[in-house]
Amino acid sequence: MFSYELFKSMSPELAADVLEFAHDNDKKLYRATLEAVASVKKLRTVFLERQSPSDRAPIMLTALKRPEMTMIADNLIRHWLLGKHGAMLSDFLNALGISNNKGVVEQLPGSVGDAPLRTGIDTLLAKYPTQIVAVYLHAFNQFNQAGWANLDGVLKQDVRLMVG
Repeated sequence: MFSYELFKSMSPELAADVLEFAHDNDKKLYRATLEAVASVKKLRTVFLERQSPSDRAPIMLTALKRPEMTMIADNLIRHWLLGKHGAMLSDFLNALGISNNKGVVEQLPGSVGDAPLRTGIDTLLAKYPTQIVAVYLHAFNQFNQAGWANLDGVLKQDVRLMVG
């Protein structure tokens, strides 16, 4: 599932949280998002800037659901996951036996066993909100260059991990 599809599927509250996190913690990323949304919507950036946050957010979130916004959506979700949910990322990687630094790894293995994967997923679901876990695992699967087929299969079959 691509990042723009995650924005389509996640609850409006969760999507707003991702956007608000960028606004509060990474002004450059938020500015780039504003500019990209303005471009896609054929608006001037200043128009969005002058909107109240409550009026601006729905415009931005609607734009983030479009395929041409994939790169911006990727960056927003990565930033949100690493900045706000680093402990969850670490818990997952630790359950898989993958050394990491606050959820960041240099090189992922080409595959992971089914049992450790199931343990990692169950650990997250027991400890964190289901929708956030689902977004994380879908994003991880998309961003993971190794392309774990067993994770892809679990994401397609496990109803707990369906976003939305």
